[in-house]
Amino acid sequence: MKRLLPLIPLAICALLVALLAGYALHHDPHVNPAALVGKPLPADSLPPLTGGQPLPIGSAAAPPMVVNVFASWCAPCAEEAPQLLALKAAGVPLVGVAYKDQPSATQAFLDKYGDPFGQVLQDRSGDVGVDFGISGVPETFVVDTHGTIVAKHIGPMTDQDVRTLAGQIAALRAGANR
Repeated sequence: MKRLLPLIPLAICALLVALLAGYALHHDPHVNPAALVGKPLPADSLPPLTGGQPLPIGSAAAPPMVVNVFASWCAPCAEEAPQLLALKAAGVPLVGVAYKDQPSATQAFLDKYGDPFGQVLQDRSGDVGVDFGISGVPETFVVDTHGTIVAKHIGPMTDQDVRTLAGQIAALRAGANR
């Protein structure tokens, strides 16, 4: 028994490694808990990119809408720019939140890749990103007619994501007109 005693810590470590490896193999890094889904849009106010008084995020477009948190320094944000333009073309109201970015860099990004947003707000400090619970950019939120977040998408959108989001907005509009 005394010879086995030193092996107990080694066995515990091996068990922990096996558990963590199993989690890593079966964990989808694109699926994060969406803590704000089902909760109201954060009531924060941010200054518009074009200048002026801070606006509440929800006042930048009439719900239902899509809020996209992006940054000029974010390569995946540039990758998803065509999908955001497709959402705009489909009539989806979009609000952009420029995360930890300089206004001139944000404007240059929009000039280069296109501006799909009805309004761009500046979160230069990143505090509103914390209120949204973002883990990085881009992240996109679908907001219903009551100002409640009903869906969250992490990472750059694909063409399929555009169809899904446009369908969600259409369904929310149809439900509001009943």
